Amino acid sequence: MAETGSEFERRPDPDALLALADREKRGKLRVFLGAAPGVGKTYAMLARARALKTDGVDVVIGLVETHGRRETEALTEGLEILPRRKIEYRGRTLEEFDVDAALARHPALIVVDELAHTNAPDSRHPKRWQDVEELLDSGVDVWTALNIQHLESLADVVSRIAGVAVRETVPDRVLQDAADVVLVDVTPDELLQRLKEGKVYVPDMARRAVQNFFTPRNLTALRELALRRTAERVDDQMVDYLRQNAIEGPWATSERLLVCVGSDRLSEFVVRAGARLATGLNAPWIALHLERAGEEEQDAERARRIDEALRLAERLGATVERVSGHDLAGEALRFARRENITQIVVGRSRAGLLARLWRKSLTDEIVRRSDDIAVQVITESRAKAEEEPRPRKALSANGELWRGVGATLASVACATLIAWPLDVWLHLPNLGMIFLASVVFCALAAGVWSAVAASILSFFAFDFFFVDPRYEFTISQAHEFLSLLVYTFVAIVTGTLAGRVREQSRAMRARAEAAQSLFEFSRKLSSAASLDEVMWAAAMHAQKALDAKSAVLLAPDDGELTIAAAWPPIDQLDAKEAGAARWAYERAEPAGLRSGTLPNIRFAFRPLATTRGVVAVIGLEPKNAQETPSAQNERMLTAILEQTAIAVDRALLVRESVRAAALEENEKLRSTLLASLSHDLRTPLASITGAVTSLRQLGDRLADTDRLDLLVSIEEEAARLSRFVVNLLDMSRIESGALAPRRELVDVGDAVRSAMERSRKEFPQLKVSASLAPDLPAIRGDAGLLGQIVFNLLDNAHKYGGGQASVYARRDGDELLLTVTDEGPGVKPADLERIFEKFYRGGRIDGRKAGTGLGLSICRGLVEAMGGSIVAQSPAIRRKGTRIALRFPIPEPPRRDAVA
Repeated sequence: MAETGSEFERRPDPDALLALADREKRGKLRVFLGAAPGVGKTYAMLARARALKTDGVDVVIGLVETHGRRETEALTEGLEILPRRKIEYRGRTLEEFDVDAALARHPALIVVDELAHTNAPDSRHPKRWQDVEELLDSGVDVWTALNIQHLESLADVVSRIAGVAVRETVPDRVLQDAADVVLVDVTPDELLQRLKEGKVYVPDMARRAVQNFFTPRNLTALRELALRRTAERVDDQMVDYLRQNAIEGPWATSERLLVCVGSDRLSEFVVRAGARLATGLNAPWIALHLERAGEEEQDAERARRIDEALRLAERLGATVERVSGHDLAGEALRFARRENITQIVVGRSRAGLLARLWRKSLTDEIVRRSDDIAVQVITESRAKAEEEPRPRKALSANGELWRGVGATLASVACATLIAWPLDVWLHLPNLGMIFLASVVFCALAAGVWSAVAASILSFFAFDFFFVDPRYEFTISQAHEFLSLLVYTFVAIVTGTLAGRVREQSRAMRARAEAAQSLFEFSRKLSSAASLDEVMWAAAMHAQKALDAKSAVLLAPDDGELTIAAAWPPIDQLDAKEAGAARWAYERAEPAGLRSGTLPNIRFAFRPLATTRGVVAVIGLEPKNAQETPSAQNERMLTAILEQTAIAVDRALLVRESVRAAALEENEKLRSTLLASLSHDLRTPLASITGAVTSLRQLGDRLADTDRLDLLVSIEEEAARLSRFVVNLLDMSRIESGALAPRRELVDVGDAVRSAMERSRKEFPQLKVSASLAPDLPAIRGDAGLLGQIVFNLLDNAHKYGGGQASVYARRDGDELLLTVTDEGPGVKPADLERIFEKFYRGGRIDGRKAGTGLGLSICRGLVEAMGGSIVAQSPAIRRKGTRIALRFPIPEPPRRDAVA
């Protein structure tokens, strides 16, 4: 048992095996990593590619930048090179890697240089590494080259080392997901020597590079970063190997990191620092944005910085969360404990003295209250070198500021004007209450800072106008000075509380409106009976809630995405928009505006994903494509997507259930038909076969009466079989729509008498009486079909009517009423409609079900084909029996003037 338990404990890690299986489905990525340009990454990559080509591997060069180096260009000879895609941009012709040509060629291995390159506008992907991801998803192996400074998490570190801002970056996960990382390394002295010899840049560029970037100090630091990152990647590969093969060894740490993201520029560096720390610890991490309740409505610049920081965190492999509350430090720590966080990374910016006195620092609060969680503090000095001068906001554009200033000045002026006559005429001692009311007004009208400014301004106004000596900013009595201080303190506290109440009420109102909007949307979705109604409800609500044009695209059974609903109405999407929608549908990821796929189009497409996969795509075209959506709109969009996805899934399930029910009903009808055919064909055939056999075998030995009985039996069973076949043919004609009755004037009396005569021959046991009005009008129809209808009704009366039947016909207003009544046991009220269904047999004859269940169904089809109606009534007479009533419209007689 111990041995078995040991084997169980050393089993391979299921997650590692699943990750390995997922990687096997994709192409393999090999990254040639270097510390700086010129170390020989492209040369080494091409040399190995040529060796594989010699071994018979299908190798293609998708794109290689030789930078005029003759040795590198020589290595491309003999290798297939794909033509580049040409793009016209601002009067220039740009040449880019053609990912569509590479997908169409689909080689075993493709070489794509410059992984961090930014593609030209209007490309499908803004970055070349995204083109490489698409190639890998299609199963093509890719070799590429990358400098260490282009890794997203190291961009700020490299900027501080080299003093050069890194603009083109690659997410760290690209390197982490690579199958192999090949370090191409040379010493700084050797690289500088190559630079002087012109093997890296042309002479002019080389001199500038030596002065700015290629210094021994910079190259040594970059080389260390490249070696460290490669060593971490090798360590990850070793851990994966140990897990996949159940080998005991050092495992990855169980650390979990939380990175707090704010709205200042320091947040970007906090995110990068958190990503580096998580990578070094092999730990998952969460990027958390904390927003104070009542402050969700931020200016566009703050919202943009928050959105950029969170997007950066997503690119670096973080899970993004948002939390709202009043006690931000408490909310952060509660979230950290709930998510089992072991380390928190926060930033600390330099706040002014007034700001530190007015509000405690979030960083200091987290450090003070985090007893069991380590806290890493990123200071502002680390990011100061990269801090760009912030553009000053134009005061005229800041409506909120002007509104606050206006409210402060107006309220204090009004309070002074009101208090002046009261002091002159009434000599009131507590005029400060009037100024306190102005402070509360400012708090409610313009917020906290307006209330604080009004408090200070009220202090000076009260001192100047109402405290002796008047009209001077001096106070003669100590108690008056104390009273003013107390008044100012109370005014500030009161104004602050009133301002917070205002902010909270605004936030609650916004949330209530959002909740009400979602409630109405959910009600519309719950009442939507079809998929089309769900699509239109989603499109119209998205347009109303997000103030953006919306379109919902659905893939029918043929798999081609089409616009199911759009508001305002949209006829069609252009080719790029359709491609982005298809990308979102097939890849289950956002595409279009502000995404990594076709970001320059007007629509942003989001997939509607359920447990069965992506069921639809919703596209949104905002009024201002440059404006970053607010957090409130992002939450609203997420809620709309989730509810719409559930509703679409439900509608699809309902449609599938209807189809399943129809298939089940068809299967039931097929089984019933087969059973009916089996019985109703076999019985007369068996009787006919038995009678014929007896006549053939016995011949003249049979008495004449017996022979006559056998011949009568053959005749009856043959007639029965003929009626059954005719009924089947009639039903087939009715259901296929091939039945086209004539529209001639029909004498109803003749048709009824003909059917009765036929029934007397077929059913001599049935006693039929008729009551036909003498003035029966003619109807338009088919005399043969009308006779067939009456005969079928008499046949039904013969089977279930107790041997008695009556036929009655008369004029009833503009209609002709024709009834056939039997005196049988009758029909249950619940079955009055069902008796007209195919194969329904409601009665029994001699202990068995009689008939095929087609007679009344055929009658309904024939009556409706002639423009009439048919109903069943039971009981009919003396609390028993069934009456089948037929009504046909009576045609209007031709007008004399028309005849003339």
